Amino acid sequence: MAVPISTAIVMAAVFLILCAGSSADPEALQDICVADLNSTVKVNGFPCKTNVTAEDFFSDRLKLPGATNNSFGSLVTAANVEKLPGLNTLGISMSRVDFAPGGINPPHTHPRATEIAYVLDGELDVGFITTSNVLISKTIRKGEIFVFPKGLVHFQVNNGKSPAAVIAAFNSQLPGTQSIGATLFAAAPTVPSNVLAKAFHVGTPEVEKIKSGFAPKK
Repeated sequence: MAVPISTAIVMAAVFLILCAGSSADPEALQDICVADLNSTVKVNGFPCKTNVTAEDFFSDRLKLPGATNNSFGSLVTAANVEKLPGLNTLGISMSRVDFAPGGINPPHTHPRATEIAYVLDGELDVGFITTSNVLISKTIRKGEIFVFPKGLVHFQVNNGKSPAAVIAAFNSQLPGTQSIGATLFAAAPTVPSNVLAKAFHVGTPEVEKIKSGFAPKK
């Protein structure tokens, strides 16, 4: 039986309240500053819009499972300031990650936030790597949580035979996500193949083969 989404939201909300005082983002200077996502003004965050409604602070994006029929077997559904404008200047956000059996959220980082993940259903093998190249990993199950420190490479994989899902909370309105594979092998312009070949101690043909796997399907 799956953990009710409402229970997960409440638990994540408690975390967000507790971490609000240590947000990774700058402190707000007013009660609210709903993001004007259509503004052409570029600031560290988003300008405030004038006409504010309750809908700016509401979203049901995390209510339903996301489609996992892709090459990774997972889908991240974000509820950050770009999707929920009322989060602007508040220094918090959330996401939902759904996994098919065998699905993976591949190694990535969040450069602007620490993440805490609550397992809605199933079980996951998760871990992060410290700057001393030490792997900290654990199997987490329904109702359990795991923390991924800010900026460190981490991953989640569903090695089970059933679907799994987590609700994640962040101490930033826009944590950012940098997927290691895509960053190195799908950047535009491309990272020179000889650089990657030397970094990974492989030949250039191997690098080109990996790059082709990240190329958009025609």
